[in-house]
Amino acid sequence: MITMDRRQFSFLTTAAVASLTVGASPLLAEEVKGLELLAPSAPGSGYDQLARSIQIVLQEKKLASGVQVQNVAGGGGTVGLSQFITSRKRAPSILVFGFALVGGIITTKSAVTLNEVVPLARLMGEANVIVVPASSDIKTMADLVAKLKANPQAVSWAGGSIGGIDHVMVGLIAKAVGVDPTKVNYVVHAGGGEVLASTLGGHATVGISGFEEFRSQIEAGKLRALAISSSERMPGVKVPTLKEGDVDLAIMNWRGLAVHAWTSEEEKKALAEMIAAMVKTEEWKAVLQKRGWVDTYLPPAEFTSFLKQEQVRVATALKDVGLTQ
Repeated sequence: MITMDRRQFSFLTTAAVASLTVGASPLLAEEVKGLELLAPSAPGSGYDQLARSIQIVLQEKKLASGVQVQNVAGGGGTVGLSQFITSRKRAPSILVFGFALVGGIITTKSAVTLNEVVPLARLMGEANVIVVPASSDIKTMADLVAKLKANPQAVSWAGGSIGGIDHVMVGLIAKAVGVDPTKVNYVVHAGGGEVLASTLGGHATVGISGFEEFRSQIEAGKLRALAISSSERMPGVKVPTLKEGDVDLAIMNWRGLAVHAWTSEEEKKALAEMIAAMVKTEEWKAVLQKRGWVDTYLPPAEFTSFLKQEQVRVATALKDVGLTQ
């Protein structure tokens, strides 16, 4: 059995949620001004969705003002990471990142790493979904597995960045059904928006991304959802799990935030308190529910510990599916 859900990858840990406290009214003594959120991916991607959700809630609750989102795609997120690290803007800045960037750094042998930023908070987890165009002759996960076994190269997978959650998941699916992961035909895209366009346009056999990035097209009947990657079905969503399709695998994505290594202790504390206040709001809880995200909040110290362990786990997973030596 291959599993990376609540056990090996422990994405759904919720320890120390209350370790940072803030006043109830106002939520913060002073709002953060001129905040910039850098999403190291294209518009429409999971990072972008998270950044813009944060932007809205922070401003609605007057936790921050003048919040801007910048998209810098490429290199599995490493182009954006490099720009973030080398930037010396005076305004407070936060990097949005997650599993995909951890994997992208390893697979691209990036010169810049997460050792050059300071973890601020882990925020959410998300299941991936496997989809095909509504016109596809692939009706079930069993149909897809049969095609994959017959000719792995004939099944093209549209997914996100190299070494990211989509890429790893495809390799693990292949491994779980007895197909050599190195034979998989995986096509890298800059974000969920591009994956969606490629899949709808028939340029790929299968699309794989976070559920929210495909939700509207699934509900409109333009895409057929074959399986969800979580260990259990999502509430209110009639999509079977991979395990229901006889693929013994469960895996969840996660995303969080980091700040510059040179950020002052005073500013780091202010930003950590801002995020701690945000995740307690009803507006943030509504975002999680609407997008089908799971609350996996961890404050700075706990997130730092998680990230160190996660880098080891992701490196092992990449090696297992033949993406690294």
